[in-house]
Amino acid sequence: MIVSEQHEPELYALVQERNLARQYDLLTNCVEIGLKQGPLSFDKYVLWALNHVAVANISQLGGRFREQPIYVGKHKPPHFKEVPDQMDRMISTIHEHWYTWSETALAAYCLWRMLWIHPFVEGNGRTARAACYYILCTKSGALLPGDKIVPERIRESRTPYYAALEAADRAWDQGHLDFSDLEAYLASLLQKQLSEA
Repeated sequence: MIVSEQHEPELYALVQERNLARQYDLLTNCVEIGLKQGPLSFDKYVLWALNHVAVANISQLGGRFREQPIYVGKHKPPHFKEVPDQMDRMISTIHEHWYTWSETALAAYCLWRMLWIHPFVEGNGRTARAACYYILCTKSGALLPGDKIVPERIRESRTPYYAALEAADRAWDQGHLDFSDLEAYLASLLQKQLSEA
């Protein structure tokens, strides 16, 4: 059972908002588990669950990696056959750098890399922002306080977000791993969240 944005835009928007609320509840559970079990609890199953909830009743392919080509503006994500390996590499990088990178660096890397890979048919942005926040919280050692959390702030401030993602893409195309603009952007949003808590 799915709702089409084209045919029922109001109901689609309502379902999407409810899904975001459910995703946050699930994310809270995941953070609590991650705080107890450590960084290795971040895996593809967490991402599948977060995606499934984000796109429930919007897409029938939620909670599993895409098996079809997908295009995102000017960006052409990797072929779908590469997605599982690319995601394993992303998760491995996060695990390997858990104790050496800051929380904002890990979160920025996760956010950018997931959006670069675009592993799902639908809900990539919502899932990547949830994963980013999961990392911010678990690396910081607590479910962070604040009424308006970083993913919501990203949704309200998209122009610098897109610019930072594009900067990371350009660096990658030139053979460099540099997501510093995105890290600075996330750090500013996190600071606002915590200062308003």
